[in-house]
Amino acid sequence: MSHELPKAYDPSIIEERWADYWVRERLFDVATSEGTQEGVKKFTMLLPPPNVTGRLHMGHMLNQTEMDILTRWHRMSGEVSMWVPGTDHAGIATQMMVERQLASEGKKRQELGREAFVQRVWEWKGVYGGAILDQMKRLGASVDWGREYFTMDDRLSVAVKEAFVRLHEQGLIYRGAYIVNWDPAIQTAVSDLEVEHEERLGKIYHIRYPLADGSGSIVVATTRPETMLGDTAVAVNPTDERYLAVQGKMVRLPLSGVNGGPDREIPILADDWAKPEFGTGAVKVTPAHDPNDFAIGQRHGLPNLTILDETAHVLLPGSTYHGLDRYAARTKIVEDLKEMGLLEDIKDHTLSIGLSQRTGVVIEPRLSQQWFVKIQPLADKAIEAVDKGYIKFTPDQYRKTYDEWMKNIHDWCISRQLWWGHRIPAWHCAACGETTVARETPVKCEHCNSVEIVQETDVLDTWFSSGLLPFTVFGWPEKTPDLAAFYPTQLLVTGFDILFFWVARMIMLSCHFMLDVPMPDGSARTLENAVPFREVYIHALVRDAERQKMSKTKGNVIDPIEVVKKYGTDAVRFTLASMASPGTDIAFSEERTDGYRAFANKIWNAARFLFMQVDRAKEAGYSMSMLAASGAVAELPQETPLETRWIFGRLSAVSAEVDRSLADYRFDEAAAAVYQFFWGEFCDWYLELVKLRLEFGESTEKNAATAISLASLVGVFEAALRLLSPFMPFLTEELWHALYEGNAPAKSIALTRYPKASDFPADEASVTAMNTLQELIVTVRGLRKELGVPEKEAAPIVLHADNRTLALADANADMLARLARVASVEFANEPLTGGNARSTANLDVAVVYERQIDVAAERERLTKDLAKFEKGLTAAERQLGNEAFMAKAPAHIVEGLRKQAAETKMLHDKAKAALQALPD
Repeated sequence: MSHELPKAYDPSIIEERWADYWVRERLFDVATSEGTQEGVKKFTMLLPPPNVTGRLHMGHMLNQTEMDILTRWHRMSGEVSMWVPGTDHAGIATQMMVERQLASEGKKRQELGREAFVQRVWEWKGVYGGAILDQMKRLGASVDWGREYFTMDDRLSVAVKEAFVRLHEQGLIYRGAYIVNWDPAIQTAVSDLEVEHEERLGKIYHIRYPLADGSGSIVVATTRPETMLGDTAVAVNPTDERYLAVQGKMVRLPLSGVNGGPDREIPILADDWAKPEFGTGAVKVTPAHDPNDFAIGQRHGLPNLTILDETAHVLLPGSTYHGLDRYAARTKIVEDLKEMGLLEDIKDHTLSIGLSQRTGVVIEPRLSQQWFVKIQPLADKAIEAVDKGYIKFTPDQYRKTYDEWMKNIHDWCISRQLWWGHRIPAWHCAACGETTVARETPVKCEHCNSVEIVQETDVLDTWFSSGLLPFTVFGWPEKTPDLAAFYPTQLLVTGFDILFFWVARMIMLSCHFMLDVPMPDGSARTLENAVPFREVYIHALVRDAERQKMSKTKGNVIDPIEVVKKYGTDAVRFTLASMASPGTDIAFSEERTDGYRAFANKIWNAARFLFMQVDRAKEAGYSMSMLAASGAVAELPQETPLETRWIFGRLSAVSAEVDRSLADYRFDEAAAAVYQFFWGEFCDWYLELVKLRLEFGESTEKNAATAISLASLVGVFEAALRLLSPFMPFLTEELWHALYEGNAPAKSIALTRYPKASDFPADEASVTAMNTLQELIVTVRGLRKELGVPEKEAAPIVLHADNRTLALADANADMLARLARVASVEFANEPLTGGNARSTANLDVAVVYERQIDVAAERERLTKDLAKFEKGLTAAERQLGNEAFMAKAPAHIVEGLRKQAAETKMLHDKAKAALQALPD
């Protein structure tokens, strides 16, 4: 590449080119041998696998921006850094998408049959399944594309089957009929985590059940009268004196007769579950349609009568309600009870309604044959791993959330009544009714040798396979070199919404399975080395500019791809990074994004200026040997100007600050430090000052000064590009290659060394001196503006300060002239007052300019200043006089307060003297 840059910065031109280059050159692929080098430090992460149904949203963009910044930073810091990408087959979501597609063609999956339907899903996945990964490539994610996986790849499918069989052999997977959360829309069980609860106003119905002996009746309270068709008992509390006489009696269940037969008779039981204070104190018991009723049924040996089918329609052939939807059945049953005189009362009642996260329909508790993981043995290891500090959570509050959930965990229903997914490796025997679980398809039942065996139709919960990913992506169950080299990973970056869905399950499954895998040296693996990752960083939620949660119904969803098209990827990344701090949600603002596009443009223009100077130097015959030498700057020549010593000192400090901030996941602080350095210090100050030195004349002395300044300018700019690179990878790649004009020392800036504090001379004296000069220049600029001095007109100043400051001003008169339009500097022995003077903690300065002073305005200004200083002094005195605070506060805090109080007192006294000196 040449130095020739277009005048205008246009991200759309450069981003696609570099994105293609990074993927084509496989720049971020990591060889297994790199991870096995002795003493090498590794940084490995898994991408939380997006569903193949999805497209990039702002949550993905934040997650991937943070992960990419960290991966690039670790890679440039010399670590073998690998970010593994992949997608999840997303059983329920994907099947729903394909079924909708079929419906648009007037077809149903049942018409195709299982094999043809699954083939159709694979075809759909081939067309639409890589949408997010394609977007990631376009947005420059520095992942190892050579290790890309899909959770139903053949290799991972073998691992999933192995994990299931092992857990079954260990007695940790079992099958049985239990109450599950049933989604009638897609006709499958879903886990507790896939149910969202919503409070709604409903009804509580008081229904009279006649006693079978004709001696009276009992009134039960229920919120779901339609399920009374499946009642097998009525329960009362054994201590409830109202019902002592009817315990053990039978009632006739209204409306339960079928084909014209009599109503069923069911018993009145005594059970502690019945609460005397709820409703009437008597409750109906429907074991097949309520988890608490199921437990009562288990205690009392009640039959389980299923009266709703998979679609939540009444399943009672011969009943007048057969075939009705559950809510239609409720309406008709209530009407019939009224007509029979058995409906005692209807009251308003607030209900907690469970909704399917996938479809939004009301969940139906339903008795169903399902497969479960006996979770407590796995949870115990996972709790211990976090309690002992083997896994760290940031923010720390999520450790407590995790701990509470894990200690109250229930067995995990892992079967789903779908066709798309990992089919459960179990075969049921028609002859003996037993089940065979096997790694390979058996030819006969292992219990009775019958060949009449049929494979289980259910598939595994998507989260079962994704919970295995930390070790299956590296080749488990085989003891592969990758598993030895890269397990455990160092970090997981994810959102709170999948803390239990995915994070907890990865910890449980990894701690269980990896304990059996020896360490690379053959020694036994401990729990500390069985964990899937060392740290979990839970990132924030991205909200709209008004801090409202984004939702389609509100119409406030921001499409990151559209924002990227408008402002460029780098600007969007920097916006997200600049607002991302642990535990704080992000209010995304396009206004800020526009500001960061302007930041990129500022850097672009700085590069164009720099390249012009380099070209001028070449034309003047200057040697370029000192230019663009990436890496460390050991020391600066003795004649190096103050501003160059200062900028290197700042570069050292900022490098340390960015390192600290990224290590603590303070992306906001890291981005702010880079922004302030590049725009505030490099562009606004250093570039302006270095123009003083770039005189390509014939003087030997000037030649040396120019060469030092130009080499330093290029060196600092190149280091600043590397500092910015993880945040703005496209812009920095373009400018870095342009800087080297096609002779770059690496294929990408991302493969160079990240700046370290020790790379640059940290000259504290120069930093202090520049701070003083900046204070003087800013004060003079402000005064000139207040006095109305024309921008291009130079004006003398009078300065009162200590000898060090006076000497600085004298030695850097050219700097004052260029940046503050100072014609000359006169030194004063006494403090300066008056309308053309201003004071700071370190100096008084006056601009000599003939202008009529507005005494009233000046008095008003000084009065306000005086009030501000008095308020500050009062606050400082209160803190310094607080014995409890002084006893606990660190010494540096106390010292800082005292220094601040002294400076405020000095400014207070100066303002008071200036006010008194004003004419009446």
